[in-house]
Amino acid sequence: MPASSRSWEHRLILWAREAVAGSDADSIPFPEAFLADGVGAAALERAYAHCRALTRLHSRTFYLASSLLPRDKCRAVQALYAFCRISDDLVDGGGSRAQLGNWRRQALYSVPNIGQAPGDWSGRELVTLAWADARARYRIPVRYAEQLIQGVGHDLDGARYETFEDLAAYCYGVASTVGLMSMHIVGFEGPEAIPYAVKLGVALQLTNILRDVGEDWRMGRLYLPRTELAAFGLAEEDIAQGCTDDRWQRFLAFQIERTRHLYAEALPGVAMLHRDGRFAIAAAAELYRDILDDIEAHGGDVFRRRAYVSNWGKLRRLPGIWWSQRRGRWARRQHEKRPTPMNEE
Repeated sequence: MPASSRSWEHRLILWAREAVAGSDADSIPFPEAFLADGVGAAALERAYAHCRALTRLHSRTFYLASSLLPRDKCRAVQALYAFCRISDDLVDGGGSRAQLGNWRRQALYSVPNIGQAPGDWSGRELVTLAWADARARYRIPVRYAEQLIQGVGHDLDGARYETFEDLAAYCYGVASTVGLMSMHIVGFEGPEAIPYAVKLGVALQLTNILRDVGEDWRMGRLYLPRTELAAFGLAEEDIAQGCTDDRWQRFLAFQIERTRHLYAEALPGVAMLHRDGRFAIAAAAELYRDILDDIEAHGGDVFRRRAYVSNWGKLRRLPGIWWSQRRGRWARRQHEKRPTPMNEE
């Protein structure tokens, strides 16, 4: 892939590489004797089952995609999701920065009291246990998890972003980090895979943002770059009113085009993953990208409905996605014309 001149992209890739360079994955606390103990082994099974249930409850797409992985990798990815879910819910539920800091210490630098019987463990303790085991098994750099918690914490300050570069940094914290951690679980060829994971995370989060404009606004949040809204003649008052006029249509078309191009740039990285994980990652990306089609199919109204892909629609897409990743055909979309955002270099 040719080098990009986008300043935001260079910055995010640098953060990702620095996280690996400064990794202290070897120091992840997880007592070996714990698994040898009957109570500990039972608690670990219960912990992973709890993470699986959380994933199934909150994200049908993520649950479906993770289920395409081998059992051990599936469990680890679902433990990662559960860690992210609790981090996000803590902020969305009105938690404080102090509470987020406490969760950071619990989730990243401790394991629950192994003297307790499995039935006495709380949901958070179960997630902490499964997540500690997954991080230790797959040597996931703890700095990525710290970056995620830092990214989630930005919502405590009220979500407003002046430029796309500012928004991309947020997307890295809450989404690219998830992809980078997933990549360690799935397995990857080497550091050349990092830029692809970073861009896929940004694309996935931009899809979330476009889908949830109305819902986020009702929570007091606006993730659309203010400079780009202004360039299309839009202001916060238009978002409050659920405006879908020509200005919004042109703005949304620009946002969708850029997001699709990021997917196209990111998907060739699937070939750099371990063979048994390519289908799962490709499915997650393609099924999420389909949400953009649903937004367009309903006239860009993301204020009164939430775009989605039905369960049948997802299942119908899987054979084609499997065939595409099998044949390595992702790069065929690279010919799509790239939009030129206002604040890119």
